[in-house]
Amino acid sequence: MLPVLPVLIVAAVVLADIIGGAGMIWLPLLAAGPALAATTNGPRGVLCVGLLAAVLGAMLGARDGVPDRELAAVLSALVAVTLASGLASALRGRRERVLAAVRSVAETAQHALLKPVPATVGPFQTAVRYSAAAAEARIGGDLYALIPTPYGVRLIVGDVRGKGLPAVGTAALVLGVFREAAYDEPDLLAVVDRIERSLARNLGGDDFVTAVVAGYPRDGQLEVVNCGHAPPLLVRATGGVEAIEPTHPAPPLGLRALTDQTPSLQVLPFADGDQLLLYTDGVIEARDRDRAFYPLVEGLERHVCDEPGHTLTGLHDELLAHVGGRLHDDAALLLIRKPVDRGASVRGQVVSRAAV
Repeated sequence: MLPVLPVLIVAAVVLADIIGGAGMIWLPLLAAGPALAATTNGPRGVLCVGLLAAVLGAMLGARDGVPDRELAAVLSALVAVTLASGLASALRGRRERVLAAVRSVAETAQHALLKPVPATVGPFQTAVRYSAAAAEARIGGDLYALIPTPYGVRLIVGDVRGKGLPAVGTAALVLGVFREAAYDEPDLLAVVDRIERSLARNLGGDDFVTAVVAGYPRDGQLEVVNCGHAPPLLVRATGGVEAIEPTHPAPPLGLRALTDQTPSLQVLPFADGDQLLLYTDGVIEARDRDRAFYPLVEGLERHVCDEPGHTLTGLHDELLAHVGGRLHDDAALLLIRKPVDRGASVRGQVVSRAAV
């Protein structure tokens, strides 16, 4: 990239010297050119700006009658600044290449761990939005999955205690067990039990995962198992948003051995046009400058529509605006919608007209 701004700074110093005729007063400022070039350009650009500054400095010094000893000192300092700036530029470029490689690996890991969710899965329209608090990492401790199985569509949204690589490893463990068990187990509670047993073998005593596991085993019926997680939000086609609070609270996954409570299966009607939003704590615990939490229910009521992708885009943009553009915790949103059977509606209208 052409070092335009550093060259302009050098030109401004030269112009000031020519107009003012001040000699030694302006010449040391030529070092600002290569110093600034180090922040935006590679070593070659820095050296070019430094060479330009040195040549112009020597010409101005001779023109203004600057003593040779003083001019040599200024030019030596300019060369030293140029060399130091070139080294800094080279190190900055190396760090940027390393960061780009890390981001590439993180993106690959994200696609392997949190596989993209298509726009339709089984009978549902679907959408997902995920934001990691560590922007450079791209992934964190929140998890989600939505898969069709022989027992209907099944989905999970969870939040691993902690952050960093240990949390990512636990999330990978949960998702791996879920994807296997969801295909093997006819009973949704058995899927949860498989995850619990795996975590009990692999997690430490203070580690756990909050999660909601849901299934759609047959038309019009939704199953929900809540393990210490924030309650999903159900949007009825007739209007209104309601939180699905667990009838029997259960501990997070990995902590069942510490209590006598076990997860319970909630069965709810889920008609055409209904929607279900699952999310993680990073959404409802997001605060603005006044330390006010993000009002998810009100936000969902404002943005809900027949396109899950548009709904989540509106929610996600509003969430980022609420926190000032940067989340301080991982946040995941997963929304499913049962489309209205237009064919059935048309057939019903035809039958009604025929009866009349």
